[in-house]
Amino acid sequence: MFQVTSNGLNRIDIKFGGKLDSQEMKASLDDLIGKSQDIEQGTMLYRIEDFDLPTLGALGVELSRLPELFRTIGKFNRAAVLSDKKWVQKVSEIEGFLLPGLEIKAFSLDEVAAAEAWLFS
Repeated sequence: MFQVTSNGLNRIDIKFGGKLDSQEMKASLDDLIGKSQDIEQGTMLYRIEDFDLPTLGALGVELSRLPELFRTIGKFNRAAVLSDKKWVQKVSEIEGFLLPGLEIKAFSLDEVAAAEAWLFS
C-alpha cells in the first residue's frame, strides 16, 4: 500500500506499508508526481508501517524514474518520517544528508503532533 494525499497547498502526506510490486510502484509514483506538480517549498509527512522491501520489479520501476523523482523531491524542503522501526528512522535521516535541499527528521508513529510541528517550525 502506498497512499498519497494532498494536505493543503504545499504538503503531501504519504502512507506506506507492506510490499509493493512493479504495477503498484508505477501507480504510486505517478500519483506522487502528479500531486506534487504544483508544490513549491513543500513539506511531506511520510508514515511507514509494516515495512517490507519492494519486489525487484518495483525497484526497477523506481530506478528507471530517478531523474523524475529527483525533480519531484526538489519541490520539498522538509520531510517528517513516522515509523515504529528504529532502523527505518535512521535510514530516513541518513537519506536526508544525501539529498541536497531536503531536511528529513524521523519520529515514532505516536509522535504525529511533534512531526507536524517540526514541519512548520
